[in-house]
Amino acid sequence: MAASELYSKYARVWLPDAVEAWKPAELTKDYTPGDRALCLQLEDGTNLEHKIDPQTNSLPPLRNPDILVGENDLTALSYLHEPAVLHNLKVRFVESKIIYTYCGIVLVAINPYESIPIYDHDIINAYSGQNMGDMDPHIFAVAEEAYKQMARDQRNQSIIVSGESGAGKTVSAKYAMRYFATVSGSSSEANVEERVLASSPIMEAIGNAKTTRNDNSSRFGKYIEIGFDKNYHIIGANMRTYLLEKSRVVFQATEERNYHIFYQLCASSHLPEFKPLQLGNADDFHCTNQGGSPVIEGVDDAKEMCSTRKAFSLLGINETYQMDLFQILAALLHLGNVEVEERSADSSTILPDNSHLTVFCELMGVAYQDMSHWLCHRKLKTATETYVKPLSKVHAVNARDALAKHIYAKLFSWIVDHINEALRSAVKQHSFIGVLDIYGFETFHINSFEQFCINYANEKLQQQFNMHVFKLEQEEYMKEEIPWTLIDFYDNHPCINLIEAKMGVLDLLDEECKMPKGSDDTWAQKLYNTFLKKSDLFDKPRMSNKAFIILHFADKVEYQCEGFLEKNKDTVNEEQIIVLKLSKVCFFICLFICLFVFFISGQTLNLSPVFHKMTRPVQAQRDHKKTVGTQFRNSLHLLMETLNGTTPHYVRCIKPNDLKSPFMMDPMRAVQQLRACGVLETIRISAAGFPSRWTYQEFFNRYRVLMKLKDILSDRKQTCRNVLEKWVQDQDKYQFGKSKIFFRAGQVAYLEKLRSDKLKKACVRIQKTIRCWLTRKRYLRMRQAAITIQKNTRGYQARCLVAFLRRTRAAVIIQKNQRMLVARRRYQQQRSASITMQRLLRAYQARQTYRKLLYEHKVLTIQKWVRGWLARRRCRRSLRAVVYLQSCVRRMAARRELRKLRVEARSVEHFKKLNVGMENKIMQLQRKVDEQHKENRELSERLRTVERSRAAESERLGGEVERLRVAEEESRVKADGVPSLLEQLSFLRQELETTREEKEAIQEEARTYRVDTEKVTQLLHSPTNLDGEGRANTVVSPKRLRKLKAQTKVGMQLESDIREERDHYQSLLSEYTRLKERHADLKEEMTISVITDKPGRRRTDSNYSSNESEGTPSSESAEGRHSLDAPHQDAVDMSVLLKLQRRVTELEQDKQTLQRHLDKREEAQQDQVKNAEKQRTAGRAELDLEALKRQELESENKRLKTNLAELRQSLTSTSSPGPGSAPYNVLLEQLNSSNEELEVRKEEVLLLRSHMVRQEVLKHNKLNEDGELWLAYDGLKETNSLLVSQLQVQDRRHEEEVDELREEVLRVREENRQQQQFLSQSLLLPQEARIEASLHHEITRLTSDNLDLMEQQEKQDKMIRKLKKQLKVYVKRVEEYEAGGQMERVAPGPEPRSPVGITRKERDFQGMLEYRRGDESKLLKSLVVELKPRGVAVNFLPGLPAYILFMCLRHADYSNDDQRVSVLLNSTINSIKGVIKVKRGDDFETVSFWLANTCRFLHCLKQYSGEEAFVKNNTPRQNEHCLCNFDLSEYRQVFSDLAIQNYQQLVRCMEEALQPMIVPGMLEHENFQGVLGSKPTGLRKRTSSCPGEAVYTVDSILQQLSLFHATLIQHDVDPELIKQGVIQQFYIICSVTLNNLLLRKDMCSWSKGLQIRYNVWQLEEWLEEKGLPDCGAKEMLEPLIQAAQLLQVKKKTEEDAQALCTMCSALTTLQIVKVLTLYTPVIEFEERVSISFIRTIQVRSRVESPLLLMDAKKIFSVTFPFTHSPLALETIQIPSSLNLGFLTRV
Repeated sequence: MAASELYSKYARVWLPDAVEAWKPAELTKDYTPGDRALCLQLEDGTNLEHKIDPQTNSLPPLRNPDILVGENDLTALSYLHEPAVLHNLKVRFVESKIIYTYCGIVLVAINPYESIPIYDHDIINAYSGQNMGDMDPHIFAVAEEAYKQMARDQRNQSIIVSGESGAGKTVSAKYAMRYFATVSGSSSEANVEERVLASSPIMEAIGNAKTTRNDNSSRFGKYIEIGFDKNYHIIGANMRTYLLEKSRVVFQATEERNYHIFYQLCASSHLPEFKPLQLGNADDFHCTNQGGSPVIEGVDDAKEMCSTRKAFSLLGINETYQMDLFQILAALLHLGNVEVEERSADSSTILPDNSHLTVFCELMGVAYQDMSHWLCHRKLKTATETYVKPLSKVHAVNARDALAKHIYAKLFSWIVDHINEALRSAVKQHSFIGVLDIYGFETFHINSFEQFCINYANEKLQQQFNMHVFKLEQEEYMKEEIPWTLIDFYDNHPCINLIEAKMGVLDLLDEECKMPKGSDDTWAQKLYNTFLKKSDLFDKPRMSNKAFIILHFADKVEYQCEGFLEKNKDTVNEEQIIVLKLSKVCFFICLFICLFVFFISGQTLNLSPVFHKMTRPVQAQRDHKKTVGTQFRNSLHLLMETLNGTTPHYVRCIKPNDLKSPFMMDPMRAVQQLRACGVLETIRISAAGFPSRWTYQEFFNRYRVLMKLKDILSDRKQTCRNVLEKWVQDQDKYQFGKSKIFFRAGQVAYLEKLRSDKLKKACVRIQKTIRCWLTRKRYLRMRQAAITIQKNTRGYQARCLVAFLRRTRAAVIIQKNQRMLVARRRYQQQRSASITMQRLLRAYQARQTYRKLLYEHKVLTIQKWVRGWLARRRCRRSLRAVVYLQSCVRRMAARRELRKLRVEARSVEHFKKLNVGMENKIMQLQRKVDEQHKENRELSERLRTVERSRAAESERLGGEVERLRVAEEESRVKADGVPSLLEQLSFLRQELETTREEKEAIQEEARTYRVDTEKVTQLLHSPTNLDGEGRANTVVSPKRLRKLKAQTKVGMQLESDIREERDHYQSLLSEYTRLKERHADLKEEMTISVITDKPGRRRTDSNYSSNESEGTPSSESAEGRHSLDAPHQDAVDMSVLLKLQRRVTELEQDKQTLQRHLDKREEAQQDQVKNAEKQRTAGRAELDLEALKRQELESENKRLKTNLAELRQSLTSTSSPGPGSAPYNVLLEQLNSSNEELEVRKEEVLLLRSHMVRQEVLKHNKLNEDGELWLAYDGLKETNSLLVSQLQVQDRRHEEEVDELREEVLRVREENRQQQQFLSQSLLLPQEARIEASLHHEITRLTSDNLDLMEQQEKQDKMIRKLKKQLKVYVKRVEEYEAGGQMERVAPGPEPRSPVGITRKERDFQGMLEYRRGDESKLLKSLVVELKPRGVAVNFLPGLPAYILFMCLRHADYSNDDQRVSVLLNSTINSIKGVIKVKRGDDFETVSFWLANTCRFLHCLKQYSGEEAFVKNNTPRQNEHCLCNFDLSEYRQVFSDLAIQNYQQLVRCMEEALQPMIVPGMLEHENFQGVLGSKPTGLRKRTSSCPGEAVYTVDSILQQLSLFHATLIQHDVDPELIKQGVIQQFYIICSVTLNNLLLRKDMCSWSKGLQIRYNVWQLEEWLEEKGLPDCGAKEMLEPLIQAAQLLQVKKKTEEDAQALCTMCSALTTLQIVKVLTLYTPVIEFEERVSISFIRTIQVRSRVESPLLLMDAKKIFSVTFPFTHSPLALETIQIPSSLNLGFLTRV
């Protein structure tokens, strides 16, 4: 493409700048070839001309289109050059707050200098399993790619983290290791990651220091190998260290510090254990005060010391070793303070009383004289003699510092060795991932030996990096089968040869170190003579003869030769080492002498003071003699061999500025580091080839606007080829691969320009049409408005005229009414005055009249009473006289009648009439008397038995009374304190009264509030009262409404608290389950066979259980229960029927008694016929009377039977008779009538008895002269005896009641006394003991009450069983009687009868299954372990296994076998857990099946528990099946926990199934191809870890959700549980989608928001289709909906910010800001979100959680509401396919 096309007007370019490195500009004039300058305009409006070099004719680099700015991968930019890279990094870092960016295979990490929430556990989960190019750049993405390639390619991996000091290398390496430990799922040694991280505080303390660039700079390099087993679980780690900066121990520059450990020791010197070290402030020691900055802002060295000591302990270094380490470090501080005095020019000395040397020698355990001597002398050995030579002061100080550095290096190596020992694992290592944390390229004002070694290492790493990048580039071209030419790239092999080749810089340095008089100056001259004319990479400074320059790949570096030889030799006075070896400190001896012992034993330790590597024992002495340079070269070669054997991954850390300001970039410093770390070299290699690479489909979707309809073919590749040949003439600018199109640099920008021009033309045409339509619409609107204005104006004028006429007429009417009002007012005043005068006059007259009438009334009243008294007196006298006359007359008439009756009584006929049938009656009465005597004897025997038992009981009670008397005496002794206690008691009573009053007041307020609430609720719910009374009430009660809102808020708070408690409980339960599984896994690894625990017994209360066992139904009660299982009795109210039958029984007994009496009388009459012929005539009337009564009783009995039959028929026709129903009323009426008839019959029986007694007396006694007196006396006597017997019975009952009341009073008194005694004792106790004693006393009391109630219940149960048995007998008798009556009434014939065989069989089945003891394993194997829900259990009754298990449990409960109950329940729980956790825990169908059965079994335990809350919906038959012997409430909780675990496993299964579908279906798949086609990023994706992945859409998600829903419905899972499961599914979809949206910049666009809303709509439609619109699942999608709306709304003004904050209520401020920051325009007509708008959002932000992502692993708390089952247990049939033939139906 010609330059004139690219450098046209308005084209944007980059200009070099001394401050900003590059600054943007825009062409104001087209460039034509041959122009000498470019006319440009800067962003601030300044115009300038840029001169073009006529020799090179190089034009300034072009800027990328805005749509490509901010890309995740720098190689995706159209123009690849330094300013484009720098600008892209600046936009992402400063504006978008993104610190990670890809540059091909390199991850560029910029230090943000503040904490950002992108390293949480949720972020790790989000990146786990993702391809590297699918997510935004992150250190976790690099770690995931390394982990997946290790597992896929079976090749070791390495992550190389480099950068200068302060760039964040250590933090990046730490996060990479944390990621490996999290995703690897290490099982056996899960704390390896913790131990590796625990090594960080130690290594930072002994290897990090403050520098001018970084407060925590690592002064050594390290390579950590993280080992994995065959399952890719972490098993261990190993650390190698490189190039420790030992010189820092004795020297620090200004504003720098020594290693942190020294300052931590000084800060902790006040601790008791550090007193012997004799430390003080850091300013007191020479080794720590040279930098003049002993304190780091924000760092507490004392706290850091605590962390270091904890880390030592965690890694197995005990307190003894720690104190030895600290002792050596303290000795080094004192050694640095040893002052050397100059004795002469060539000699020096140390004063004998040097305190610091004394402390040093004490701490090191060496002799003071020896150490002070050899610090100032050295020994020289020749071939024949040995000389002791004194040292000058300078050399003595150097020897002292060399000794300190040597000791510190030894200590550093020892600590690293022990860390490796702690991280070593006995398991064989299968593969590893290495993390290299090493210095980046360094250049300072003064560069010495350390910088030379560091830059040498970076040259080697850069060479390896270049080769790897070149290799990947060529492999990509070969894979796509496109022609390619050899890419020229910078090769730094000559620079490496200059350093390490034979006779290179290092060899010359070693050679000079071996020379006797070698010095830095002579070595410099050798370098000049050797390389100055032979190598272009070596140069000599102009102004110095003691320095040299090497041209590295990054920059020229000038090295100062001073100190090179000394640092390379690293010599220590051998005599000093010998003195130290004679130390009395064992640890120090081990440190210096016993190193070879470790080597011989096969352990890996380090003898080098500057690097750490493995070596063979035989090489130890030889390696020790090598120079530092040689050792470092060897270790570097070993490192390169390790890296070359792995697949490398590169992380380049950039330090944005030297001020450590957050999110601020210094362009010059950034460019310098980009050049040094090889990022620009990667860009240059990519730009030399084809950097932009798009797939054919992406290219087609993006540039479809450049095609016409006829150009679109079915073959996408050919279509793209035609388009490119049409628009790009130079075919060298692109190449067609197998799956991608490769573009040269700049071609994407050109295509974007063509696309933009095409879209602009289309936009202009659309705008023209729309503007025409808008203008015409505006004209029509204006015309319509004019007509409307005219119409309204004319109407207004007419209305004004009408208003004038109305006002005129109204004025006349007002005048008329005003005049009328004045006249009326005057008339009313006059009338009122007249009426007032009349009223006063009439009142006076009325009062006078009233007084007169009152006087007359009183006179009349007096007269009335006097006259009445006189009349009554006369009347009483007359009445007495009349009564006297009447009595005399009546007496005479009575005497005459008496004489007449005496005459009649003497007659024979009358005597016969009276004595007819008396003989039979007398005999019957005699038999009755005999029976009564027999019963009296039996009762007397029983009474004697009871008296004996009472005597024994009285003896026992006497002993108890004696004991109580002793206790009473003891209580009297303690009664001295009773008055004070009584005062306290009265005070407490007053407080109790006050509390009771307050409680009553609160209850009254609560009632008032409840009434008000009901009123308000009625007002709110009644639409008819909103306009009338409701409005007034609403106005009247605002306070009540506020109180209602407050109470509602409190209720909501309580609900939230309950929900939180439930979440906490279920999270603890899930954690317990996880730990339990973890324990089982460990046990399986340790042992081959799994040891199962024996099921334990679980009983609620032993006392209760024993009492219940005593009340086990007997065989006859079982018979009674069995007989009551008739089908027609299921719907009858048993209590009412029992009352009726009991009443009928009583009536039949009375009837039988009367019948026996009648029979006896008839027999006696037949025996006395011959002897009493005279009395037959008189007795016939009596027999007739008795026969008549018997007939009446029989007819009454028949009537009762007919009523009973009608009642049964009515009861069987009615399902459940209750109060108020017709059968119930009929029953009550019959019962009342029966009671009345019974009373009548009793009176008749009494009369008959008295009459029979009289007849018997008349038979055996002679009458008086006329017989009447004797008969009257006999009747009175019989009546009196009857009354006396009744009174005696009443007296006995009264005495019994009085005795019971007395016993009750005594018991109450005893309880009161005990309460008072307990109160007096408890008041003497402290508060806590008093509460505990009161609780214990209350528990004891309740236990005794419970036992009493249980005894009463047992008695009642026995009585009920007895009555049921009697009722059974009576029912059989009634049925037999009715059957006999029917046979007598109905003629025999072939009447059909319904068979009763099936009904009787169902009646016999009790809904229980019996199994033999020990068959539990067989039962659970067939019913749980081997049962397959898919294909087998799907045809069964839903919940069949749960029903079968419960029926077996019912039989164990019926048998009162607690061991069988416990074994069955525990085995069931373990079997279900085994199926879910071990065998088929990942099968959704299996988990849902057992979740449904667990819930059904739990519901059965509740439904048949007998508790009122659960049995109210049961049928009478189901109530009979309730558990009777055991309380299984604790097991209900266990099964509830098991159901929770099953539900959580179900959620995990759903999550595993949905996880791979959510992101492709909700975010990546585009339903509207070509309409919403997102911008293809052109990312250079890494090697795909999962090739050939399935394509998922939102339809795939809906199909999976439908499968879940259908499976749950099929297994009859509770509807509420299904709703909770759907809520959990939608939460998973929302959280995963939103988390990926927040981590993917390419997904944050307007079109993607539209796509998300469409997908959410489909999910909502699915809810409507399944009938779950109000289950709460839609609310789970609210954060995702708001995020999609956030991508589509306007984002410019403050009003938009306010509306946005209001709209996004479900998103946190951090999430809103993240979405706005990641928002990327797909087309250039869209605009990025400005930084000012994002800051406005942050200002208006709410104080919320700092977490960025949603918790995708969150599981909501689940509840299991009780669901009643209408299924009857006796109707369940067991399929033969279950192989449960050993179960027996009971």
